[in-house]
Amino acid sequence: MKILVVEDNLAINKLLVRTLEKNGYTVYSVFTGKEAADIIEQQEFDLALLDIMLPEIDGYEVFAYMREYDLPVIFLTAKDQISDRVSGLRSGAEDYITKPFDLEELLARVEVVLRRNGKSSSNKLLKWKYIEINEKTRAVTARNQAVSLTPKEYELLLYLIRNKAIILPREKIYQKIWRREEEPNSRTLDLHIQRIRNKLQLGQDLRTIYGVGYLLEG
Repeated sequence: MKILVVEDNLAINKLLVRTLEKNGYTVYSVFTGKEAADIIEQQEFDLALLDIMLPEIDGYEVFAYMREYDLPVIFLTAKDQISDRVSGLRSGAEDYITKPFDLEELLARVEVVLRRNGKSSSNKLLKWKYIEINEKTRAVTARNQAVSLTPKEYELLLYLIRNKAIILPREKIYQKIWRREEEPNSRTLDLHIQRIRNKLQLGQDLRTIYGVGYLLEG
C-alpha cells in the first residue's frame, strides 16, 4: 500500500513516515499543499494523510484537488471542535483524526479506510509481469520460482515496481532506500541493481538510463 503524508510539522511528518514504513507501507511525504498537488499528478496513491492547517494552500483546498483523483483522505488536524470534525467529514474525507493522536489508533484507522476502499493491507499481493510479491510475508517469486532477496534488494524491487514506467533518478532512489545522499563514486546502488537483474532475470525490463538513473518497464 502506498500512502502520501502531507504535514508541514517536521517532527510529526517524520513520526508518521517512520511508523507507517515500520508497518509495511510505502510512504511518500511532502510539507505543503503545492507539493501534494504536484506529486499526485505524477504518482498514484492508495491513501493520503492530510493536515488541514498547511501554509499557502490549506488542507481543504488540497483535498478538493485530491478528490479529482479518487484518492481516499484522512484529515489530520489540531482543530478538535465537533463542528470542525463534522465539516471535515461532510466534505467527503474518509476520517478525521485530531492531534495529538495515538499511533496505534491511527494505524487502525488507516487499515479501516484501506479496507473500506478495497485496498486492505491484509492481502498485500503485488504483481508485475512475471513477478509476484507478498508484502505481508515479503515472499518474492519470479516465473513461479521463489527468489531470495536481501532486505535492501527487497525494498529496492518494491520501489521499482511501485514506480514502474517512471525514470527514477539515482539520488531519489538512494534517498528512499538508504535514507541518505549518495556518496561520490559509490557503487552501492549499481551493485544492488545488478543483483536484482540477475536474481529475477529482468534483462532489458530494468533499464539503465545513463547519467540519470533506472527505469522498470511498465
